[in-house]
Amino acid sequence: MAASFRKSEPVQGRSQTHATFEVENLNPTPASNNGCRSNRFMEDGVLLTWDDLSVTVAGGRPILQGLTGYARPGELLAIMGPSGCGKSTLLDTLAGRQGPNTSQAGHILINGRKQALAYGTSAYVTQDDALITTLTVREAVYYSAQLQLPDTMANSEKKERAETTIREMGLQDAMDTRIGGWGAKGLSGGQKRRVSICIEILTRPKLLFLDEPTSGLDSAASYYVMSRIASLNQKDNIGRTIIASIHQPSAEVFQLFTNLYLLSAGKTVYFGPVSAANEFFALNGFPCPSHQNPSDHFLKTINKDFDKDIEQGFANGIPTLEVIDILVKSYKSSDIYQMAQKEVAQICKQGSGALEENNRQSGFFTQCHVLTRRSFTNMSRDLGYYWLRLGIYISLSIVLGSVFSHIGMDNGSIQARGSLMMFVASFLTFMAIGGFPSFVEEMKVFERERLNGHYGVTPFVIGNTLSALPFLALVALIPGAITYFLPGLHHGYQHFLFFVMILFACMMLVESLMMIVASVVPNFLMGIIVGAGIQGIMILVGGFFRLPTDLPKPLLKYPFYHIVFHKYAYQGLFKNEFLGLTFPNAEAGNGGSPTITGEEILKQTWHFETAYSKWVDLAILFAMVVFYRVLFLIIIKTTEKVKPLMVKFMSATRKERTQVTVNPSATPSATPYCADKRQWQ
Repeated sequence: MAASFRKSEPVQGRSQTHATFEVENLNPTPASNNGCRSNRFMEDGVLLTWDDLSVTVAGGRPILQGLTGYARPGELLAIMGPSGCGKSTLLDTLAGRQGPNTSQAGHILINGRKQALAYGTSAYVTQDDALITTLTVREAVYYSAQLQLPDTMANSEKKERAETTIREMGLQDAMDTRIGGWGAKGLSGGQKRRVSICIEILTRPKLLFLDEPTSGLDSAASYYVMSRIASLNQKDNIGRTIIASIHQPSAEVFQLFTNLYLLSAGKTVYFGPVSAANEFFALNGFPCPSHQNPSDHFLKTINKDFDKDIEQGFANGIPTLEVIDILVKSYKSSDIYQMAQKEVAQICKQGSGALEENNRQSGFFTQCHVLTRRSFTNMSRDLGYYWLRLGIYISLSIVLGSVFSHIGMDNGSIQARGSLMMFVASFLTFMAIGGFPSFVEEMKVFERERLNGHYGVTPFVIGNTLSALPFLALVALIPGAITYFLPGLHHGYQHFLFFVMILFACMMLVESLMMIVASVVPNFLMGIIVGAGIQGIMILVGGFFRLPTDLPKPLLKYPFYHIVFHKYAYQGLFKNEFLGLTFPNAEAGNGGSPTITGEEILKQTWHFETAYSKWVDLAILFAMVVFYRVLFLIIIKTTEKVKPLMVKFMSATRKERTQVTVNPSATPSATPYCADKRQWQ
């Protein structure tokens, strides 16, 4: 584009002058060989505009203040600024990911209209690489392709799309390398970031958001990642609108950007072509020194966190807050600001076509099948998920069986058998919380993929449940056999199988309980503490440490005793062990019967309910498993529905000069809006 600058009068009596752009042509004229492609990009792509956009948090503290800008197809817009300036907030707001504790005012329009970002149209790459670390690059991208791409596409085509995308991001040499994570060597940070990008561009989205894509990377890795992002339009010939928040790019990375949106304290310092940013700062009295990275210079100039250092010689000794004020006012009075306003208004008036609703996604059963296979692969490779737990269970079972070995059939064995059953149902299953950290990592992947619409909540719950069944069965069978046969418990394989099924159901219940905890307390350390506390209460009121008839009635017996799964686990195990056996009666010398039956022990010693069969107790346990899993699903779905409502409510209650509130994730509307008239037409 062609731009010139002129000096203006001093601002509010300051000695500093500020520059005003005289823009001859805001839209760069495409080269002759790319003209047709650029025009097609504008017609088929996504034009995103925002006008007078403000965001505040609870308490009224502003995060963003009156921002206006646009992003066009075929261009890469960089959102820059010092830490805490509102970069990620702006990106999240534009992508429709505003938090429930924030309120929004202003206008966010897509192709000049208020409409939703349909599935497959946009993608969001988060700052944290939430990936399944046990998968290879090929597996991670291919599984995602099976989830995102429609069932009408053949598996061979999906595989080809996945491998093509991997090659586009330069990962062909690492296709069969595991991603890696804690305790396992794998990909580098830059390669992981590119895998995250691969997963999100499988559907060829026209609008791509990236939150700090170079965070944690060295300069070489940062350049490689950003150059691949910038070259996406040339590789797949799609007019993609790319918006990236970035903290401090190198000089090489900075040159890859088309436009720059510079923020400080939530205000616009500069929005325009990257090539004109240096001159803007120079004409306002803050020129970039020779051989210095322009982005470093910009951030030093507007970073108010280190004002003392700046006063000692940088920016002519002017306090940073005053520097920011000069630049903000200079930009507001510039021609380029006016042209940006006109460009936003022009896009609104043109009102390009509404986004096509893309329903080309894999079906419910395909999602369940793929998620089950992916989760099973992850569980089989992650040592901390089940294998370490199996080893500990086997060790505990050997010790437990040795302690109660040759338990015998005398009167003293009654108490010993009861203690053994209690330990199995309580503390042996208690250790199922050991897989909680691995599940939390899987939940992070789910949250990222769910926010981008890869699949639903129900397929995730079904896939996780089905993939865990073989491992839980193995963990219940092997330690269960050691614990059962070493002490010599009730003979008969049907009794042993029932014992294993109770152990299996209890482990599933503990895992289901921890899933619920994970949906409420995502931090794994706090989650383990909360989960352990809940189970401790359940064990105490389960009916062993305090007999059911002796529990305080107001709360612990009604309802706690009747809703904790330990009650039914104890009763099932005790019925399985004692019914059908007889033991010497300790009170035979006092005129009592020489023997005592197992049923009498259950009633008189343990005060258990014997009116129904042990199979009823087992059925109740499995019913509770289903209930816990459904409850987890309901919590996730409710959270998804309540959060947008909270955002909408918070935004509606905020009284601003403009009363129209726009949420990109709201119900689509095809009503055009003209920013210059401040009203819907």
